[in-house]
Amino acid sequence: MAEYAKRLRPFGGVEFVFTRESGFDDGRAVEREGEDIVRRLDRRALVVALDERGADCTSEELADRLRAWEEEGRREIVFVVGGHRGLSPAVLARADWRLALSRFTFTHEMARLLLLEQLYRAWTIRRGTGYHK
Repeated sequence: MAEYAKRLRPFGGVEFVFTRESGFDDGRAVEREGEDIVRRLDRRALVVALDERGADCTSEELADRLRAWEEEGRREIVFVVGGHRGLSPAVLARADWRLALSRFTFTHEMARLLLLEQLYRAWTIRRGTGYHK
């Protein structure tokens, strides 16, 4: 993750914000985590929730979407990766877009790594560097 975060610096950089998962599951853990996440989101941020029911897209399509958001003047794009219980309905409702990395289930650590690599790949597609192929 650190390597891809470093590679993304020239394209605007990456900031990681971690929230604590509720240590016990009393039926409200996902809801409480979601409240914490939504509270931390800037109202002007474009929010992308990683969700298994989200949109499938290719690396090129992600690059096109980043381009479109940039052209719209979006300054902050927040990608939300849930914990092992997933994301709450409140987080999914706040999301401007839902993205599925794969139909497979990944740990949230692996999802973060895959997301960072795909963001780097999308930015290199936009810049026309040779990384993509």
